[in-house]
Amino acid sequence: MERKIIITADGSSTIHIPEWNEQYHSKHGAIQEAYHVFIKSGLSLYKNKEIRVLEIGFGTGLNCFITLLESKKHNLKIDYVGVEAYPISNNEVEALNYTSELKAEDKSSVFKQIHDCVWEERLKIQDDFYLTKQKKFFKEIDDENTFDLIYFDAFGARVQPELWTEEIFEKMYIALKNDGVLVTYSAKGSVRRAMLAVGFVVERLEGPPGKREMLRAIKK
Repeated sequence: MERKIIITADGSSTIHIPEWNEQYHSKHGAIQEAYHVFIKSGLSLYKNKEIRVLEIGFGTGLNCFITLLESKKHNLKIDYVGVEAYPISNNEVEALNYTSELKAEDKSSVFKQIHDCVWEERLKIQDDFYLTKQKKFFKEIDDENTFDLIYFDAFGARVQPELWTEEIFEKMYIALKNDGVLVTYSAKGSVRRAMLAVGFVVERLEGPPGKREMLRAIKK
C-alpha cells in the first residue's frame, strides 16, 4: 500500500496510509501521543529497575527512541523487543523529523542505529539499553511470563480488527509477568471487553490530545 510522510499537529512527522485513511501515530501529535500513552501511562511506573518492554507495532521507531531517551531519567536498564511485520524503508526513516522535534540531534546516529540494526538479534544500542527487532506477525508471539511492560501500538481496530481480539490479548497476557502492564491508545468498548475476557484488570485513563480516553491493563 502507498505510504506518505505527513506532519502532525505538534510538528512531528508520521506515516499516512491513504487507502486506509490511517496513520502510524495520532494526527493530533505523534510525539505528544507517544509521551502520553507509552511514557506517562506506562514507562513512568518504573524507576531504578531493570525491565523488559515489548512493543506491538515497531513502526517508525518513535516509541523505542523516546523510551531510550527517557531511560536515563528513570535510571532504567531496558531490554526492548519490537515486533513488526512490515518494516518501513530507509527513505522513510530519513524523512522522519523526530530527532529535531525532540531536540535530540546529538542522538541522530542512535535513531539511525535503531533502524539499521539487524533483525532477530539482541543488540546493545547504548549503555543499559538493548534492542531486539522481530519481523513477524503478532499472532506468532509466544513469549511466556517475560515482559514487565507492553506498548500495544497496532493499527486501529477500524482497519485491522483482527489485531484487537481475545486471541491477541491472551498472547499479551501470557507474555507479561505478574503485575505486568499493557498500555494502548485505544479506548474502544470491544477492546476493553477482550482484555477483561482474558483476565486483565482494565482501567480507563485520560487520553492523549484528540482522544478522550485510553486503556491500561494489568495482569494480576
